Amino acid sequence: MSSHGAEDWRARAIADPDLILDDRDLMRALIAANDRQMGGNIVDMRGIAMERLENRLDRLEDTHRSVIAAAYENLAGTNQIHRAILKLLDQPDFETFLKALGTDVASTLRVDRIRLVLESAEATATAAPHVQKLEDVLTIVAPGFIESYITSGRAVPHRQVTLRQVGDGSTLIFGADAAWIKSEALLLLDLGEGRLPAMLIMGAEDPHQFRPSQGTDLLTFFAGVFERQMRRWLG
Repeated sequence: MSSHGAEDWRARAIADPDLILDDRDLMRALIAANDRQMGGNIVDMRGIAMERLENRLDRLEDTHRSVIAAAYENLAGTNQIHRAILKLLDQPDFETFLKALGTDVASTLRVDRIRLVLESAEATATAAPHVQKLEDVLTIVAPGFIESYITSGRAVPHRQVTLRQVGDGSTLIFGADAAWIKSEALLLLDLGEGRLPAMLIMGAEDPHQFRPSQGTDLLTFFAGVFERQMRRWLG
């Protein structure tokens, strides 16, 4: 580099030191050169502090990226729920409502199967669940089936939304599809006073799509809207 070029670069660096400070590779080279001048027997506290600050900055940047990614994922999930709800609200009658649930709504929510499970006093405990041919989405079961399915027959508390990997009893709901449905979301529905419980089940081939560690706020909201629509259709 010519003396004129060196002076010009020096003047720029003095006028705008961020040119150097923001360049990590250049800062590392300067610190390494300083270490060589000081010799190996001298502990450079400033260099150690800078290295620690750099590591801390890296961790902060990773956290920042994780927070942004989580925010975008949450926003995308909210948009999916809103679009799915609008699909349901657009339906003019109960039959098209159920068909939309098994097709457009399932596609919007990116789940592989959806089942609406209704308990009926006419169904017996020994009978297999009966699937109505409305996009194979409506399943009629005996009283008590839903509680048993959610808890796997154990006396354990549960919330309105349960996320888990699919258990052995899933063939009662998904039939032959149970061979590849690996995770499910169980949405407990309250259809109003005097009516038996109901449940909406979302099944996914991805075993990690629904996990107990995930938040359930959006699905709880979806369940609330869905059960209100069901009350409307049931009168």
